[in-house]
Amino acid sequence: MIKRQYIRMKIIFFIVSLVFIFAMIVFSGCSKSESIIVVSPPTPLPPVIITDTLVIKYLALGDSYTIGEGVSAPERYPSQAAVLLRQKGIFFGSVEYIAQTGWTTTNLAAAIASKNLTNTYDIVTLLIGVNDQYQKNDTTGYRAKFTNLLETSIRLAANKKSRVIVLSIPDYGITPFGAGWPKVGIQIDQFNEINKSVTNEYKVAYLDITVISRRAANNSGLILGYGPHFTGAEYGLWAVPLADLIAKALK
Repeated sequence: MIKRQYIRMKIIFFIVSLVFIFAMIVFSGCSKSESIIVVSPPTPLPPVIITDTLVIKYLALGDSYTIGEGVSAPERYPSQAAVLLRQKGIFFGSVEYIAQTGWTTTNLAAAIASKNLTNTYDIVTLLIGVNDQYQKNDTTGYRAKFTNLLETSIRLAANKKSRVIVLSIPDYGITPFGAGWPKVGIQIDQFNEINKSVTNEYKVAYLDITVISRRAANNSGLILGYGPHFTGAEYGLWAVPLADLIAKALK
């Protein structure tokens, strides 16, 4: 009898042990399947915030050649120069223009005065005089008026002469429009002698685009129709050296 009870107890103990072991295995498996490993995401880099201090402000002063009469806004030489500089990592905002077809030095000066500008610019370019020549204004008057405009340009560049660039007057005498006036080229040179002389006196950068414009005589694709203006491709030729001068000025 005692022996039977002993055997029964052994069996019960064995069964209980099996149940306990099985329960532990199940619990352990559930714990592993339900455990979640939390991985913190990497901290993102702070975004680049473009502020006004990072944007180069460019003011282009002039006449029909500055606004690119007959071409789209992106084809203008100031706009093309800005694009070239953006490719070099120099961020430009939209180019601001004070220019209009037919303007003389007198017209440009009046337009600037009417705007009562209080802000300044990082770069100011000045190209003016072709209509003074076309309207047969005397060169003496041009010297005084151009000098006034150059001084205004320097003031608008926060009185930094290094931030002002003067462009020479292009020679429309090589266009079909100017072909009837053989003295156009000579007169353009006379006006350019004046604006270059004044520019040098003020120690301001000077870009001779006249010589570039005259090469268009052998390439009709650079001349816009039968007028005195040029195509965007020609303005692109001016933009390359202008972009180099602007980059140098901003260093």
